[in-house]
Amino acid sequence: MDQAQLHSDRDRNYLALLLLCLSALLAFRLVALKLAKIDLLLDEAQYWTWGYELAFGYYSKPPLVAWVIRAATELCGDGEVCIRAVSPVLHTVTAILIFATARVLYGPALAFWSAIVFATMPGVSFSSFIVNTDVPLLVFWALALLAWVMLLERKTTLWAVVLGVALGFGLLAKYAMVYFLLCVVCHAVLSRDARRMATSWRSALAVLIALALIAPNFYWNYQTGFVTFFHTAVNAGWKFPYVHLGGTIGYLVGQAGVFGPIFFGVLFWGAWQAAHKPDDKRQTLLLSFSVPVLALITMQALLSRAHANWSAGAYPAAAIFVTVFLSEHRWRLFRISLWLNLGAGLVIGLAPAFAPRLAPFESNQALSRALGWRELAAVVRTKLDENQYGSILLPTRELASELLYYMRASRPPLFVWRTGTWPAYHYEMTRPFTASSPEPVLFVSLRECPRDVRAAFDSVTDLGTVDVPIGAQTKRTVHFCRLEGFRKPDAEKSWQEPPMRMAQP
Repeated sequence: MDQAQLHSDRDRNYLALLLLCLSALLAFRLVALKLAKIDLLLDEAQYWTWGYELAFGYYSKPPLVAWVIRAATELCGDGEVCIRAVSPVLHTVTAILIFATARVLYGPALAFWSAIVFATMPGVSFSSFIVNTDVPLLVFWALALLAWVMLLERKTTLWAVVLGVALGFGLLAKYAMVYFLLCVVCHAVLSRDARRMATSWRSALAVLIALALIAPNFYWNYQTGFVTFFHTAVNAGWKFPYVHLGGTIGYLVGQAGVFGPIFFGVLFWGAWQAAHKPDDKRQTLLLSFSVPVLALITMQALLSRAHANWSAGAYPAAAIFVTVFLSEHRWRLFRISLWLNLGAGLVIGLAPAFAPRLAPFESNQALSRALGWRELAAVVRTKLDENQYGSILLPTRELASELLYYMRASRPPLFVWRTGTWPAYHYEMTRPFTASSPEPVLFVSLRECPRDVRAAFDSVTDLGTVDVPIGAQTKRTVHFCRLEGFRKPDAEKSWQEPPMRMAQP
């Protein structure tokens, strides 16, 4: 057997082994999703409602996550398992793309372990049980990284096109894809080859393709007063004082939880070591596509706040880097960290099946927000059956998202109470309550019927409260009012009628 045949066999063997491992991990996560006893979270339910709109943009996010969820529901229905199954499937695709990138740089063995490191990250394990914008973002970030590596290796137009497509769809998943361009700039500063490629016509072609793909979203934002960009800027939250050490420490601790504490520490240890031998082009590339993202979001945490998932794009390259670094220095430490991450993934996967019984943790806000919504919807249905109502009025995005999903089978039209002259969230823009909304109205809230709502109607009747259980020991109190005679003029709103209307799912 010649050397080329030997390498080809090794590639096939490692790829087959990877597919076997990823398939087993995917099967575990899908079964765990089936056994999970948690309801859709606010954002998950909201993305589901967006999927019935199929617009080129939405209030707070680009459209890809809604498109993906709609595609999934067309295949297997509107159940929680089908909606959330998007995440473990797409994370599997991301792991395979990381394997392809690492194979080009370091060969099939280290590529196999790099993909396993990514697939078993605690952050990925957690993300596999919820659906959010980071899931499709990571697929296209990993594809863009592969395309950039191949572009440097082969300098072909095909990979420039792939890079442009990955950038464009990545931006349609989440605007954080723009960080990839920052990483390209950092790589170009450190590498002559990267600098030549970044200033070549092929890179210009990739950018043009990306701009063409994101252009419909820009136009949608133009039609809606750039509402998504405005929301993103507000979400950054820069305000005095501009130093938040506690939040910065919390963010970094969160990153240790996302990547695994050992791997996260090794990333910085390896980066420090690599700074003393900058001639390693492969390490320079991987660090250019991980450290700048972490540095940027750390700065954001210092200036205001940052969620742990905001730096998700750093970890495809980081997974390859720590695997290679530990293979050269501390392979035993690699094994320990991998087993720790696997253990964390097992706990994360099984915990949702026991969520209603986790009484000591029911006071935790994140857990309480994942329980009791199905029961709350049943209570609202019962209240609707007691009298005839023309519509439901809700005061918050959370209630709107959850009831739109859990009352999807049959319900009167659902509207939200407008809180200001500019829409505060998607439903204020697409389904605000107006004089044309059908009456009488059932007002549903987790607090007493507020004064501004009472003042806007001629007739207000308190219908009492109902306690909805959350888990074994806590409850959610739901307040009901019957409203008639709306007399608040439509002219008070100062934004234009939205160009699209939420289709009734």
